[in-house]
Amino acid sequence: MKIKIVSLLLVLLSFNISLAQRSKSDTIPPDGKYTYDIAFAEWGGKSMDEKVIVIIKDGVIKVIYDGGGEMISVKKGSVLDEGKILKHKSGAWIISTKENDIDAEEVGGCSDGPNVIDFDKKKFWMC
Repeated sequence: MKIKIVSLLLVLLSFNISLAQRSKSDTIPPDGKYTYDIAFAEWGGKSMDEKVIVIIKDGVIKVIYDGGGEMISVKKGSVLDEGKILKHKSGAWIISTKENDIDAEEVGGCSDGPNVIDFDKKKFWMC
């Protein structure tokens, strides 16, 4: 019985994270340099004061760690992700390195799929 309850809770948590990662925006922001929060999926989307610099140019995105919090394992200036900006079948914007990423079973958070970027809330999702 406990295993079923835990499984159900994990499914609900995963569903909530998936909803939180969806972007309402239908357009990619104009080319430029932006500051976004890191949204940690394992912490319910909290940023823990961590920031990234998001550079967008011609449909390609680069996400660079800018610090602010206490991510000891990552140095300021490190590239966290880079790739083409695509809309996933779920409606989330993803950072893709291959075209079939739009059909990935899971995206963002702590999944093995491509990372999610929320242009509306200015959040880069990671585990």
